[in-house]
Amino acid sequence: MQIDVAVSDWPEYELLDSGNCRKLERFGKHVVIRGEPKAWWKPDLPESEWSRAVAVHQDGRGWTMRGQVSREWPLHYGDLTLQARFTETSKHVGVFPEQSPHWQWMQAKIKQAHNKNNPRLLNLFGYTGVASLVAAAAGCAVTHVDASKPAITWARANQQLSNLTDRTIRWILDDATKYVTREIRRGVRYDAILLDPPSFGRGPNRELWKVEKQLTDLLDICRQVLTDNPLFIILTMYNIEASSLMIGNLLSDTMHDRGGRVKVGELALKHKHSDRFLPLSIFGRWEA
Repeated sequence: MQIDVAVSDWPEYELLDSGNCRKLERFGKHVVIRGEPKAWWKPDLPESEWSRAVAVHQDGRGWTMRGQVSREWPLHYGDLTLQARFTETSKHVGVFPEQSPHWQWMQAKIKQAHNKNNPRLLNLFGYTGVASLVAAAAGCAVTHVDASKPAITWARANQQLSNLTDRTIRWILDDATKYVTREIRRGVRYDAILLDPPSFGRGPNRELWKVEKQLTDLLDICRQVLTDNPLFIILTMYNIEASSLMIGNLLSDTMHDRGGRVKVGELALKHKHSDRFLPLSIFGRWEA
């Protein structure tokens, strides 16, 4: 098992500073401040630099705008156009930049799969669809599953903005476990699977999701919905009490009869003005 730290180099995003459980970030043209429970240290930059932020998010109070700020703006990843947005209900703006190493890795693996024509990819807990669009642009037929109707609406808008309406993407509003179980019964199989499960959530019909109780069962049925010669599985988790070694053990158990190899590690962001890294999530990748 190989352990790695994957760091984003996406030009549309910069981590300007972090500390005191906050982070100062640039998303395209907007500099913002958001809470970050993993940033226990002191900031590198003076407060005068932090005061340049045009929007500040505080838990329980939402976003505070400083001056005239557009609440929606475009971001670009390669040929994709993504809509970033300040929402009333979340500190997230529609994209997780620390996941860009996954997008790059996935693109390369799909393009290397010369023996598969239009490989089928299942994206569970797909949110606003960036990974789904990256996979579709690389040549995959994608099934995107999420329990949030607003997230799927946002993802469809990103597909339109990216001029990918001619690509095969099925947008499914459903509970992930229920959907995969039905796919097994229907005999549908996939060449690759992405999973980015929350710690806690509710399905569209109020189905309860707790990752520590249900992830192992979900991985088991995901194995059953794979083709005989799958390409990869990517699992990302943001649980502060979990570890990348734990993810490695889970993926090794899941794919024990398929050979291949497992790499685990952390997704992190590097400070623009120092050598400090902000760890944000843990991940595991199984590949054939």
